[in-house]
Amino acid sequence: QVQLVESGGDLVQPGGSLRLSCAASGINFELYSIGWFRQAPGKEREGVACISSSDGSTYYIDAVQGRFTISRDNAKKMVYLQMYSLKPEDTAVYYCAAARRDLRVLLLHRQNEYNFWGQGTQVTVSS
Repeated sequence: QVQLVESGGDLVQPGGSLRLSCAASGINFELYSIGWFRQAPGKEREGVACISSSDGSTYYIDAVQGRFTISRDNAKKMVYLQMYSLKPEDTAVYYCAAARRDLRVLLLHRQNEYNFWGQGTQVTVSS
């Protein structure tokens, strides 16, 4: 049974930092590209960052470029999203997802390419 389990979401003040984790099980993890997505209240889910299975290349949307860092540890079957300088507009439920096809930057915008999804973790940025 495939599972992706996110953790690390919390309430944080503007300007603060958080690290989200995504633990995978039941898949050949190193063969999957991983994406982080988020969905704010009343908005569509959007891609935030993704990391390639082939060479670990990383891709970000403009809104988080320079503030967020995605990384992976294949030995531990973990993916992380380090978030700095958080803003109220970063408030959302954050999801990780795994895609067998390594479409690199295209995976930021092709949610239907993902084979497995986690249940999400809430990030709230507020004073």
